Amino acid sequence: MGLSIEVGEATFAEAVLQQSFQTPVLIDFFAQWCGPCQILKPILEKLAQEYDFVLAKVDIDQNPALASTYKVEGVPDVRIAMQGQVDKGFVGVLTEPQIRDFLGRLKLKSALEIGLEQMHLAEQAGNAPEAEQILTRLLTQFPDHPALILAAAQRALRQNQPDQARQFLTQLSAHDREYGSQVESLQGQIEFQQTIQAGGGESELDQTYLAACEAAVAGRFEDALAKFLTVVECDRTYRNDGARKAMITVFKILGDDDPMTSTYRKKLMQAMY
Repeated sequence: MGLSIEVGEATFAEAVLQQSFQTPVLIDFFAQWCGPCQILKPILEKLAQEYDFVLAKVDIDQNPALASTYKVEGVPDVRIAMQGQVDKGFVGVLTEPQIRDFLGRLKLKSALEIGLEQMHLAEQAGNAPEAEQILTRLLTQFPDHPALILAAAQRALRQNQPDQARQFLTQLSAHDREYGSQVESLQGQIEFQQTIQAGGGESELDQTYLAACEAAVAGRFEDALAKFLTVVECDRTYRNDGARKAMITVFKILGDDDPMTSTYRKKLMQAMY
């Protein structure tokens, strides 16, 4: 975890330039009268608690020499200091996801990202208890973080626990601008898994639909789409138009840019009309 400090002309060389040889320093040039600065400040302070960098806040009105030295023309103006060099960052207010992208380009990782990587490595090594322990620690440390909640839901699905996955997703909204599509995707995968657990009927359509759900859960999306399409072509009313809805769910999982989405959307339209 990083640190958030107030810096002035007397402390800048030590607190920023010298410190940047040890840890990256994000310099937030701001002004008390600046509305956008007050919006950006809590976002940066929050991220400083998650990432390994120092946030140095510089009031330009109290430190005009620093503002002049670094040619600050408008605030907020965020610079990055590394290895004693101060480089441009961004000017104005960015959203939290945009700032996370910026930090990623600087090769900075958050404690959450590191923890999730450790959890996935433990899973890949077959060490389920360690993966669960890491997840529990992260949920305690970042209880409201959407990316972590999604990761917890995904892990529950991988462990064939759809009810637990659904419980995690109740904390998020499908209408969230950043995470909504992932929430919808996971909700669809949960439905597929629950269908598999419930089992199907004895008819040929029942078996085809169940096989399509199994293919979707296994990541064989083209096979799943082909089988769901077969059900649509045979009986639109099956499971209250369930096969068509299932195809739309798979489209969301794949994304609009995937060639399979384009191909099977056309086939679905042809089957319907």
